[in-house]
Amino acid sequence: MQTTDPITPRTTALIIIDLQNDFLDPKGAYARGGDTNPPALLLPERVATVARALKAAGGMVAASQFTLWPDAAGQPMVSPHLKALRPYLAKGDFAPGSWGQANVDALQGLIDVVVSKVAYSAFFNTQLDWVLRRAGIDTVAVCGIVTNGGVASTVRDAHMRDYRTLVLEDGCAAFGEERHRTALADMRNVAEVTDGASFIAALR
Repeated sequence: MQTTDPITPRTTALIIIDLQNDFLDPKGAYARGGDTNPPALLLPERVATVARALKAAGGMVAASQFTLWPDAAGQPMVSPHLKALRPYLAKGDFAPGSWGQANVDALQGLIDVVVSKVAYSAFFNTQLDWVLRRAGIDTVAVCGIVTNGGVASTVRDAHMRDYRTLVLEDGCAAFGEERHRTALADMRNVAEVTDGASFIAALR
């Protein structure tokens, strides 16, 4: 177990990045497109354990939902770089209010705040920062997928906004262990890298 400095639950939020059905479920968009991320399938239960502990101690749980908003014809508006990487994304995938956009079942009943996002960072063009400030949050712990994408971008944006920022290394996953480890090493410049058990132990 790693050592983590004490954490005040009342001013702390867990930020869960994109643990959604279209990313993780066997019937989701990514699985239908042939993109699977086995380490990510282990995350929901781990993250739920941390979320329950933080909520029991008086903290907040927030989650982002990657969202593909439909245009006037009902087709998803996909950024060009993402369309090049994931050409299989189609009408209905990650659509607002859909089953695919929803967070996975393991997190149901644990999330206090949900924001829809269109890019990597959960802070970009969302109300997350406003909500956290309004709730008196000064510390965030980030987890979810992918380590070198949504997690890393959210971590850097949190750092730039002067939150105490932690990353739960066993609460994140990437497409490949090397990418995961490299991203964690890079984030150590702007955040505290810890694990779920250490985070829970540090709640005071």
